[in-house]
Amino acid sequence: MTATDPALTALAQRWCALSLLHGRIESHIERALESGHGLSAREYSLLDVLSRQHDGPGGHLQMKQVADAVVLSQSATTRLVTRLEDRGLLTRYLCATDRRGIYTDVTAAGQELLEEARPTNDRALREALDEARKNPDLAPLVQVLEGETASV
Repeated sequence: MTATDPALTALAQRWCALSLLHGRIESHIERALESGHGLSAREYSLLDVLSRQHDGPGGHLQMKQVADAVVLSQSATTRLVTRLEDRGLLTRYLCATDRRGIYTDVTAAGQELLEEARPTNDRALREALDEARKNPDLAPLVQVLEGETASV
């Protein structure tokens, strides 16, 4: 393939469209969560990921797993956890079987805020997708996200 290869150009255009769609969705959700609940999209995502942990085998996530799930570096995730812990939304404790391991759990206040914010997140996502569907370059990606058949 050369730099002017139509297949490469089409791939690059689809990648740009995907990046644009992601940015639009994230910024729309960010505004809705910030104004309605004082949460950033990353904070919401972190609370959501941690709220899905359980006490069974493998039920608690290590910081690297949390970082991967919220698409942040481990150091950025640790800073985010600290901010939410300072707000009383998360708590950390030592792993009972490996005293070097530290787990993070959502507090009752964090769970309450997450439940209040979830409909806002879902509504903002729906609004952003509906708006993106109006753009011919983004509509096929929206169809894929919604599980519809589309040629992208």
